[in-house]
Amino acid sequence: MELLGALVVLCALQSCASEPDPRGVLEPYDYLFDSAVEAYYRSDWLSVILNMEKALRNRAGVRRVRAQCRLSCANRTAFGLPLAGLGAPIPGAGSVEDLGFFQRVIKRAECVKSCEWEKLGSPTMHLCSQQVELEFQKRTPYNYLQVAYFKINRLDKAVAAANTFFQANPDHLEMKQNLDYYRMMAGVQEEDFKDLESPAHMAEFLLGKSSYSDDSFGLAAEHFEAALDRYKAADRECRVLCEGAYNYDGDGYMQYNADLFQTLTDHYMQVLNCKQHCSVELASAAGREQPFQDFLPSHFNYLQFAYYNSEKYEKAIECAKTFLLFHSDDEVMKQNLAYYSAVLGEDKAADIPARQDMKQWIRQSILEKELLYFGYETFGIPFVDPDAWTPVDVMPKKLRDKQKADREAAARITEEIGNLMKEIETLVEEKKKDSSELTSMIIPQEDTAVLPDDIKIAMTSKQLNGSRRVLLDGVTSEDECRELHRLSNAAALKGDGYRGRPSPHSPNEMFQGVTVLKAVKLGQEGKVPLKSARLFFDASEKVRKILESYFRLETPLFFSYSHLVCRSAIEEKQEERSDLSHAVHVDNCVLVSEVNECIKEPPAYTNRDYSAILYLNEDFEGGDFIFTELDAKTVTAEVRPRCGRVVGFGAGKENPHGVRAVTKGQRCAVALWFTLDPAHQEKERVQAEEMLRMFATPVNAEFALSAEGNGSDPRAAVEPPSPPAKKSPAKQTARKADKPGTKSKKKGNKESKKASQSDSVKNKEEL
Repeated sequence: MELLGALVVLCALQSCASEPDPRGVLEPYDYLFDSAVEAYYRSDWLSVILNMEKALRNRAGVRRVRAQCRLSCANRTAFGLPLAGLGAPIPGAGSVEDLGFFQRVIKRAECVKSCEWEKLGSPTMHLCSQQVELEFQKRTPYNYLQVAYFKINRLDKAVAAANTFFQANPDHLEMKQNLDYYRMMAGVQEEDFKDLESPAHMAEFLLGKSSYSDDSFGLAAEHFEAALDRYKAADRECRVLCEGAYNYDGDGYMQYNADLFQTLTDHYMQVLNCKQHCSVELASAAGREQPFQDFLPSHFNYLQFAYYNSEKYEKAIECAKTFLLFHSDDEVMKQNLAYYSAVLGEDKAADIPARQDMKQWIRQSILEKELLYFGYETFGIPFVDPDAWTPVDVMPKKLRDKQKADREAAARITEEIGNLMKEIETLVEEKKKDSSELTSMIIPQEDTAVLPDDIKIAMTSKQLNGSRRVLLDGVTSEDECRELHRLSNAAALKGDGYRGRPSPHSPNEMFQGVTVLKAVKLGQEGKVPLKSARLFFDASEKVRKILESYFRLETPLFFSYSHLVCRSAIEEKQEERSDLSHAVHVDNCVLVSEVNECIKEPPAYTNRDYSAILYLNEDFEGGDFIFTELDAKTVTAEVRPRCGRVVGFGAGKENPHGVRAVTKGQRCAVALWFTLDPAHQEKERVQAEEMLRMFATPVNAEFALSAEGNGSDPRAAVEPPSPPAKKSPAKQTARKADKPGTKSKKKGNKESKKASQSDSVKNKEEL
């Protein structure tokens, strides 16, 4: 029945995509968005998909209609045309010419209004709040869609929606985890990882760069030419959409009292500023912190070299000359142009002009910049030029001198602040040294816990910025750490505790582990030292007693699960890595970071009450333990592992936590979970203790039969997923004088593993 419903939805979506609204008017996309969100919280997945997909289409449709109306009306009411009825300009009769100007303004306004009313309905119908508009800019609709498609088992669409969201939110840890999860699922293909919001010009540009890096110069040229065509269309649309309502700063409209011409100036300066910013907007790609530098000129940089390698010298010359329109003093490009001209023939090369549309584009952009600088100089209207190619003399000399002085002053202030901060740091360090003894006396042990003398409380809950948290040092000695580390490498198996999957939390690391019972059995068989297995048991028991004492528990703790585990960085998979070793999660509830909630229900281990990790080494890179807020993003505390260090904490929603990527070496620890309910104690640990009692050396007499366990295998709740961004080839910049130079390439092979859907749920939450 669910599959039938999904088919109905998909048919409806295809119908909506191909047929116009019978009423001729688009439904407001903010209303559709709100309806989809309400459906999401009712778990009405089909309604989520129908409304959210339609909201995305209608928002794009509104933007498209507005752009078309303004472009069409601009063509019909161009200001450069002679105006009928006014005749020749009358010398000194400025008011007559003013009437002609304003007549065209009014006609343009009437044309745009009529066009938009006809196609969109009332002007107020598609007014959208800033909050909802921001959600679309953050691609939030795709976050809802990926869950909805996942729920109806449309993995291809779920993956595309998840990837689209992740491209604009690369720091979203949960989505990154979701995409890794999808990659392991049967039936998911690499081509499913699409960016549904990627602008056409950017998609072609990136394909061109990819082909260029592979030395497929003919194909690269095709993509770059297509990117230029789409860029010009996108630039026209972006610019014309800048001609919207005046954007008052907050409630500034209440004090705004400019006259007619000042009002026109303020609004037009804002429009021109917006149009200049289009070069930044079009150079921005989802997932990149900064837009591509010198984006439009770089097309001709790539093209001239691609055409040279394809032996199309006329095209190479044309593109080189076009590039020089932007950067007339570029010596390397001049040398390339001279080389191409020599190969083709100087006379023939001289007749090949730069591209005329780019000449016109540059001329228009420079005129806009000159007006904006005039507004800056005269009225104080700020303008920051976004382009690196702008000729120096476009900015008035007075402004150039002022900016130079401001930069020098800023540099001096920065240097002075840096020196002051160093002095403060030195004073703080000296103060810390002077008061370290006093501090250790003043800071009381949390809850007046009594701990062995050799164990030091490094940080309390308050210092760790949370509740039910503690950091302890000196729990085990260096020798004990080394022995447990050796045991992990001798007894641990890859994928142990993870249903045999060696990379359960990150495809960039290898996990191996061993339980107490397995270690004791191997000790009994003589495959590992029995004393090492006993140490594993004793050390974990010591941690249990410390937590009981520190948190002043009135009822005893029972082991729920104990695991000696090592995670090792896979050397060839560390380049440009951005995932976590273990994504942020909570031990006894399912974390839903989007709404800052944690749901205490299966598949979470709801019986867990406390958790602890005993670290065994620190000779690795990365791997720090982190506490976060419920949003899984805001880090509240960070712990660097080292031998004998224990981090203990309550297993509830107050303590979301994760592990940063291990980028080099091997990180080993004893991971422990505890419960207050003896019904859920770890059965394997009880067996291990009984076996140890049978051996010649009795177990520590202080031990009570208080091992803990959970009858079922631990599993981690995973909501659907997000992938690492690919590195694009480096920009071609350096070329030889007598011949165009070559570029360096970097290629990589990506391996991906698919797992059956039955393996998609993790077997254990490992810290």
